[in-house]
Amino acid sequence: MTEPSERIRVLIADDQPLVRRGVALALNHDQFDVVAEADNGQRAVELAHQHRPHVVVMDIRMPVLDGVQATERLTRELPTCRVLALSTFDMDEYVVAALRAGACGFLPKDASPEELVAAVRTVHTGEAAVAPRLLTRLISAYVTAPRRPQPPSPVPSMGKLTPREVEVWHRLATGLDNAEIASAMGISASTVKNHITSIFAKLSVRDRAQAVIAAYESGLVEARSASPVG
Repeated sequence: MTEPSERIRVLIADDQPLVRRGVALALNHDQFDVVAEADNGQRAVELAHQHRPHVVVMDIRMPVLDGVQATERLTRELPTCRVLALSTFDMDEYVVAALRAGACGFLPKDASPEELVAAVRTVHTGEAAVAPRLLTRLISAYVTAPRRPQPPSPVPSMGKLTPREVEVWHRLATGLDNAEIASAMGISASTVKNHITSIFAKLSVRDRAQAVIAAYESGLVEARSASPVG
């Protein structure tokens, strides 16, 4: 993580020049430096290696190399570079694929400039910039769709979780934030945070978004009802 006083270096990847210009204008702020713009995923990866941005604002559907594939490459090749995925639609199965590939957040293209600025800041800190309830709706829609980029797969590390951690994981996956989990379980917010840190480590996931995906794909929660299985 960079020092708080350091400007956040941002790369914008979108095949529409108007969208790129709009994002750049929204980030015309003392805290940000737009270091490069790319019109496809392959170019985004190349420019990221060249400019080493802190955050890449990544359109999901682009030519040459799409945003999902570009995100997977950036996560592998430049692990300190964080990706904020953009999509025209709130409910887009490719956004979930991007989150699985390592994107730290998701924002619809009709978001306000203020929401974009807040999301870039959040992703830069290492947190997931997806509202919990929007995330669960998005993933539920994805796992019930008849066609998906990848089939669900079991989570081998699930058995390492304690019963308390499984309960926290389930509540996280149904859309509760840390304060709501703490209230529901009668524990402190700091205890919830400690449980979530342990859950991430045991599941080998990087953030809340990937933990929610893992919960759906492992069968911990069911799509649509978001209720416990078994």
